[in-house]
Amino acid sequence: MALPPQPDSVLARLGTGESLPIWERRVFSNPVSHTTSSGRVEFVPAVRAPVPLEPAAVEKRRSGHNGYEGRTMHCPFCRHPDSRVVDSREADEGAAIRRRRACPECGRRFTTVETAVLAVVKRSGVTEPFSREKVVRGVQRACQGRQVDNDALYLLAQQVEDTVRASGSPEIPSHEVGLAILGPLRDLDEVAYLRFASVYRSFSSAEDFEREINDLRTHRESRAAELADAESATE
Repeated sequence: MALPPQPDSVLARLGTGESLPIWERRVFSNPVSHTTSSGRVEFVPAVRAPVPLEPAAVEKRRSGHNGYEGRTMHCPFCRHPDSRVVDSREADEGAAIRRRRACPECGRRFTTVETAVLAVVKRSGVTEPFSREKVVRGVQRACQGRQVDNDALYLLAQQVEDTVRASGSPEIPSHEVGLAILGPLRDLDEVAYLRFASVYRSFSSAEDFEREINDLRTHRESRAAELADAESATE
């Protein structure tokens, strides 16, 4: 509970423009005291500069039209520490929310994208956010010289993200990302798949390639049979 200001109190209320008060400890030359329901509290002069005492709830400032959203988004143009949400729409088939914001200071508008955090845990234990761009860059090296366009690569990256998010875990091991790449890449380009699999699975001999090629042939035949059955069913 906030203490009311006294004539010689060390607590003084600051204007914040918010419904929650912010109190600041001010240093006076003489010690003062204040009696509360819990007992007597004494304040002694300090040698440090005034220290803001902010309630934890003050960190949540109202922004937008959906209530409290944590710390506000700074304007990228004038760096004003507040912005107002004027429009919100779904993006990436509901995996993200695109918000249109307006700056009350300079009046300019900008867009932010809000997504659920998905972290990748490396073998060293270091975590980093999942990145579609990183998936695309890794697959691009395997697709060098192949007739695979960027649209197909970005679609593959989306499929990989959908697969790892389906696990329901906010953190996934890095090797699961590699496993999620193998399936879509095999259907996209078999040569690129062999290149990627040889590095990911650490092929060390021609027998490793031969075994993987046999598996590719088996997969191709089973897939062709499934397509034939689907076509015959629609006739």
